[in-house]
Amino acid sequence: MEKTNHSVVSEFILLGLSKSQNLQILFFLGFSVVYGGIVLGNLLILVTVIFDSCLHTPMYFLLINLSCIDMILASFATPKMIADFLRDRKTISWWGCYSQMFFMHLLGGSEMMLLVAMAIDRYVAICKPLYYMTIMSPRVLIGLLLSSYAVGFVHSSSQMAFMLNLPFCGPNVVDSFFCDLPLVIKLACGDTYVLQLLVVADSGLLSLVCFLLLLVSYTVIIYSVRHHTASGSSKAFSTLSAHITVVTLFFAPCVFIYVWPFNRYSIDKILSVFYTIFTPLLNPIIYTLRNQEVKAAIRKIRTQHTNSKHAL
Repeated sequence: MEKTNHSVVSEFILLGLSKSQNLQILFFLGFSVVYGGIVLGNLLILVTVIFDSCLHTPMYFLLINLSCIDMILASFATPKMIADFLRDRKTISWWGCYSQMFFMHLLGGSEMMLLVAMAIDRYVAICKPLYYMTIMSPRVLIGLLLSSYAVGFVHSSSQMAFMLNLPFCGPNVVDSFFCDLPLVIKLACGDTYVLQLLVVADSGLLSLVCFLLLLVSYTVIIYSVRHHTASGSSKAFSTLSAHITVVTLFFAPCVFIYVWPFNRYSIDKILSVFYTIFTPLLNPIIYTLRNQEVKAAIRKIRTQHTNSKHAL
């Protein structure tokens, strides 16, 4: 894909989160810790699920894929943002900017569909427990996973198609800590109002459809759980509460940004930080602290590791 010859902009300037030097140092320290927590937390889930055979179930197969997406989603812009806190001039190349936009929508779209797949898994597990392993077969799981990535790829490609022939002749200042498509399109030469609406409509439609699917599925599940025994209902609600919390944390900023009335168009930096950084951090916390099986598996692996060290 070749950048149009009418563009004279070869790089973009990112304004970041703050111009205060003291705040930038504080942000550097804080976000470094947060990013480390994201990587370590999601790696902990990956290692736990892989090494504990008791967790080799459809739900945890989808969970480790969610952890992979979260780690990459947090990495497409966060390391550069952290490094930029120590720089006076925060710049990114045209292709670097393009890559950030592509991966943000690829991973965001994939995660939305993966959360829908996880809701389907919970519906089958709770509402049709006797047929759970039959319905959620390896073939079905791979199909759900590939469908999630396919939707993310199609969504991202359709968004990037808006960038194909846009000329950039200045200004080149992006009021954020990463390149987001709506903000970059506004910098293109000429009238881009229609394109801005298309971008918002594309992302907003995907977010809204996925959110409504999740809302319907969890409503059906909660209604079905009411007819279970007290112990079964308690376990089901415990699992559901973790999933619903993750879905709310993921979709709330996204829906607010893209489904809000079109005249409110500028992206909110706080929501951007929450969407790209804090959600990938909170997911492993929610799934470990609220999941007895994962906590038991972590304790077992830790005990095995301690015993093996003593044996040596």
